[in-house]
Amino acid sequence: MKTQFLVLILFISQIISVSAQMDDKFYYPRKDLKSIELTNYEELKFPVEKDTLSVLLLKPAKKIKATVFYFHGAGGNNTYYLQLIYPLLVEGYQVVMTDFRGYGNSTGIPTHLNIAEDGQKVFDELIKRKDIKNTQKIIFGASMGTQIATLLAEKNQNKINGLVLDGPISSFGDIAGFYTPEFKEYLEKSYISPYSAKENIKSIQNIPILIIHSKEDKEVPFEQGMIVFSNANSSKEFFEFSGEHLQGILLESSKILSKMNEMLEK
Repeated sequence: MKTQFLVLILFISQIISVSAQMDDKFYYPRKDLKSIELTNYEELKFPVEKDTLSVLLLKPAKKIKATVFYFHGAGGNNTYYLQLIYPLLVEGYQVVMTDFRGYGNSTGIPTHLNIAEDGQKVFDELIKRKDIKNTQKIIFGASMGTQIATLLAEKNQNKINGLVLDGPISSFGDIAGFYTPEFKEYLEKSYISPYSAKENIKSIQNIPILIIHSKEDKEVPFEQGMIVFSNANSSKEFFEFSGEHLQGILLESSKILSKMNEMLEK
């Protein structure tokens, strides 16, 4: 997603075989870990096929308000997104962060399909835990993570209390088209997405949805967030801020957290 050259390869692949997904061009995992300046957390491990998933469960210093299942973007790993979840911890949310295959301490290679399977597995396992089972639950997706977050929200509507999409991508094909405007029309129409936020959001009912996006976002166009918002049929709110990609939770934390708290009251 970071260079036009990589998506050009995807385009060529589509010509050769319309079913080719070229998933590796959408994910940029890193194995190096940044320090975790917290003490109240666990690293959990889950076996998946021949691989292992690494999941962080971070606890707030005060009484737990709810559990947030946080799915990060295409690059880095869990530790690269810690600053973005600190406001959640301060507010009293406990946060589950999943490093999909290939990210951080997780093994394997990420694909659209195994990420979907892994996300569901982690969710299913963790909602059985005593410290999560009886809490309210919000699924939170950031950037590329909004794809899996929306899919999981659609599949688990009776088990969650809200969905937050920060800098949402409308579909894999749409973001590929954004980075290669010369092939935009072809990719948007021809790229085969096994799932997409703009389609999955349509089937979500009776769950409050919060979409966060900036018109100044240079990584994911504001218009994609608006597409997802327009397609949502459930109770929804669009929060626009001024700033860079995914910085809303830091720049406007009190307003965003207030809206998340309202989800728990509905």
